Amino acid sequence: MKLVVFGLSVSSSWGNGHAVLWRALIRALVSGGHFVVFFERDVPWYAQHRDLTEIEGGRLVLYGAWDEVRLVARRELADADAAMVTSYCPDGIEATELVLEAPGQHVFYDLDTPVTLARLAAGEPLEAIGPRRLAPFDLVLSYTGGGALTALTERLGARRVAPLYGSVDPERYQPATPPSEPRAALSYLGTYAADRQDAVDGLLLEPARQRSDLRFVVGGAQYPQDFAWTDNIFFWRHVAPVDHPRFYAAARATLNVTRRAMAASGWCPSGRLFEAAACAAPVVSDWWDGLDAFFVPEREILIVRTTKDVLAALDLSDAEIDRIGEAAHARVLADHTAGRRADELIALLSTPTGIAPNRHPAAPMEA
Repeated sequence: MKLVVFGLSVSSSWGNGHAVLWRALIRALVSGGHFVVFFERDVPWYAQHRDLTEIEGGRLVLYGAWDEVRLVARRELADADAAMVTSYCPDGIEATELVLEAPGQHVFYDLDTPVTLARLAAGEPLEAIGPRRLAPFDLVLSYTGGGALTALTERLGARRVAPLYGSVDPERYQPATPPSEPRAALSYLGTYAADRQDAVDGLLLEPARQRSDLRFVVGGAQYPQDFAWTDNIFFWRHVAPVDHPRFYAAARATLNVTRRAMAASGWCPSGRLFEAAACAAPVVSDWWDGLDAFFVPEREILIVRTTKDVLAALDLSDAEIDRIGEAAHARVLADHTAGRRADELIALLSTPTGIAPNRHPAAPMEA
């Protein structure tokens, strides 16, 4: 199957969670004998931090302006089995018009559904969605499940919806050897976002203030100059994907904090959850509806709501906390690999008619 994608960026992971997700999914699709062409506008902030220049077994098309690439896109679409526009695609509306003229299936993939719905409710423009909204597409995929799928139908006119959750490439994310020096107590990997800063303060910064005897590590891009660092928090600016396993190995556990709109929606697992679990890193996470369908609380993931909860997690023995990481590692390899998601995508594209089920991964039965 040939799939043509018009997206945000696959070439740069700088401040961009879409890139790592797409790289894993594309590798899995190519491994399954499929061919992917990804169109990406070449913008300076991604070009300066580009860490991928070609798609092995596929094609990456970087372009400066839409008019420069329109004919190339039309040629690629002519023999495509499916064409996809994603959320935050800077030329999404223009790409949609070409996609809808193409002979293959027409797909929209919203990797930011809660943000899309929040902006819609606030009357803000949706750059990647045109005036006909989602009604013209044969299939609408959502990174977020649950009630968000119903909202895409009722509020944006989607006719056939299905979740396509995040995943991880287990060849790229594996347990790394811990550093020779003592590990940090807790790490946090994520681009700075104002709408999750309150949670970061309560679940990371305040524990660091109260436990000055422990070491904490933060990695990510776009942190402001006046961020409330403490002397025992060490900063790793822009941790490239290739360095993620080493970053996770540098701490006894890692913190996951969900953006406000995602947490409010629920059923929206961050790719960091799957990546950390694939590295056997014990994950300490805030709570949102549906999380227990992806990982079993207290067995495969630790749920924290307050500073006190985090401090209690940090006081667990090495054996107890490592057991969480090992259980999460087994779960992600069974249920949350990019290969599993690629199979789900191909299955959806291979049955183009009918209603896609509102499927969620099933949590294993308690022992």
